[in-house]
Amino acid sequence: MKITSIDVFLVTIGQPSVKGSPWNPVVVRINTDEGISGYGEVGLAYGDTKEAPFGMCRDFAKLIIGWDPMNNEAIWQRLHNTFWGLGGGPVVYGAMSAIDNALWDIKGKAFNAPVWKLLGGKTNPKLRAYASQIQFDWGMTAKALIYPEEYGEAGIKAKEDGYDCVKVDPLCFNMEGRYKGWPCNGILQKFQLDMAYKRVEAIRKACGDDMDIIIEVHSLTDANSAVQLGNALEDLNIYYYEEPTMPMNEGNMAEIASRVNIPLASGERIYTRWGYRPFFENHSLHVIQPDLGNCGGITEGKKICDMARTYDIGVQIHVCGGPQSTAAALQLEAVIPNFLIHEHHQAALLQANIDTGIYDYQPVNGYFTVPDLPGLGQELSQKAMDTAIKVTVK
Repeated sequence: MKITSIDVFLVTIGQPSVKGSPWNPVVVRINTDEGISGYGEVGLAYGDTKEAPFGMCRDFAKLIIGWDPMNNEAIWQRLHNTFWGLGGGPVVYGAMSAIDNALWDIKGKAFNAPVWKLLGGKTNPKLRAYASQIQFDWGMTAKALIYPEEYGEAGIKAKEDGYDCVKVDPLCFNMEGRYKGWPCNGILQKFQLDMAYKRVEAIRKACGDDMDIIIEVHSLTDANSAVQLGNALEDLNIYYYEEPTMPMNEGNMAEIASRVNIPLASGERIYTRWGYRPFFENHSLHVIQPDLGNCGGITEGKKICDMARTYDIGVQIHVCGGPQSTAAALQLEAVIPNFLIHEHHQAALLQANIDTGIYDYQPVNGYFTVPDLPGLGQELSQKAMDTAIKVTVK
């Protein structure tokens, strides 16, 4: 089998969770001389990155035309051993990831087996999920939540859908509903700290003690303000504390871990085994969150998760993208023994984003069943392809 062409799609019909946040997944389709095609998504659907990974996927595609798609390890090494690949970063690793995931999709289709079976089989027959980012509300519409009672109401909506775990960023929006509307580094003002506490407290009171609550702050805080917030929220029994600071200084993460009695999580902005290594060695992270669309793909993601297992670290794959991202995560999560919980983002409830895939995978009573279809079990919809910006490399 040979790779004959690669299509790169910039999806244009995606819908952001809140106004002003672009949502444009980049998806590659690798085509072969045996008529089998595989799909893979770059994990950078948001954050003003759409042009960069589109171009990076096109550039990398040129390097692997004519290769055997079954040789995913060799292709991974070829792409990693480029000049910028050895330095990394989300755009380079995002393109590598999309290509790698598409190769696994081809392999599964060629063997008529789901990817989880090729990775070693299930250790998790069903996957617990949480309702992610309920500061955007929960349901088929999204908005910025401001007042504590709104946070409690969003938590109840998720609980009524069967979830027993939610995630919230209590500092995401200021009192005007503006993202990053107030400074969160240095030392938090008393009003900010009180409002963040009241928002989380409202969820706890509305949903009860049996609801796990994950705190997410998107690295808006630094070591000082993260410690402030973590210590303030400790009595609300927080499940874990995500991205309390940016992952560019593992020493800062270790300091937070030593001063806050809540498990720390991070990973959507950490790439490959080399990026995770210092966090494993300093024991600052208790949960890792690799994104299979930017950490190096399923090939690298499996290695990262296995490496984490030796340090007793749990895994929650980061999923904040289109249906291709969800499908890839489910395949790997079914296999790894240190799986903790699956992230189901509020954006995955929005019809425009659902429409970018041919299948709509949603949890039932807070649990996912892993697809048994060959490959990843998801493809880009015809509607998404027809409306996308597209380039083909032959």
